[in-house]
Amino acid sequence: MYDVLVIGSANADLTVRVSRRPAPGETVPGTDLTESAGGKGANQAAAAARLGARTALLARVGDDAYGRLLLDAQRAAGTELRHVLVEPGARTGTAMVVVGPDGDNTIVVSPGANARLSPADVAAAREAVAGSAVVSLQWEIPPETVRAAARAAHEAGSRVVLNPSPVPRELDPELLAAADPLVVNEHEARQLAQASGGTPAQWAHALRERGARSVVVTLGPEGALVLGAEDAEPVAVPGIEVTAVDTTGAGDAFTGALAARLAAGDDVAEAARFAVRVGAASVTKPGAQPSYPTAAELQRAPGRGR
Repeated sequence: MYDVLVIGSANADLTVRVSRRPAPGETVPGTDLTESAGGKGANQAAAAARLGARTALLARVGDDAYGRLLLDAQRAAGTELRHVLVEPGARTGTAMVVVGPDGDNTIVVSPGANARLSPADVAAAREAVAGSAVVSLQWEIPPETVRAAARAAHEAGSRVVLNPSPVPRELDPELLAAADPLVVNEHEARQLAQASGGTPAQWAHALRERGARSVVVTLGPEGALVLGAEDAEPVAVPGIEVTAVDTTGAGDAFTGALAARLAAGDDVAEAARFAVRVGAASVTKPGAQPSYPTAAELQRAPGRGR
């Protein structure tokens, strides 16, 4: 049915750029506010769909202007929307994004309708779960819904890509056992590995020992580290040098691209090499979903052929 089914959040991103971040109690001027489509689930769906993967999104939005904004953006990306639930009277999730001069960002999320995406919604979409090569999950929806989705995908034989962000205190063994791969950044890897020190390679080993089938640690501009199910040591995937304009949603661009290539038959390391290129291309433009490249645009982006 689908190459990639994303079960997760959909938010409207409300973004302002500042010349410097304010100190506590301080006010600084910013640019005009921009409104664009975001949310980790919707971002990953848009990234995969724009690259040509047959992609669907299971999410909840409100019947407000932000909900319409999100649906329009997914249609433009090519995402199948029959599983997006529009909730009458509900507010769509929002994310308040402040982007600094270096392109890095700080984000506060108000969940809105995302908080009501439920295990019952997953059960109602069981045919789509079973008919998808890859099911991609994140952590901006209720934990019990993530668990229900991972369980349903695992039982159906669909591959689970788990990106536990925002990072929980810990992941239960059932979720870790379903993850193939577990996709985490350095901060998330260290916290989930329960390590006070160490290296990304050590955290990847620790997470696989805890139950994850494979692990991908994203390293920002340095690329990624991949520990496959049978690897004795992680494989380093080098980053691509670009001038960052806005890093919002770059991790989601990476994860959506990774899921798309896994669905196409790549192994985890091959998929991560492709995903690093997509993530690098995404930071060269402002916004999350608006910055994601199509397959044709990626051919013209930095890093082609690496």
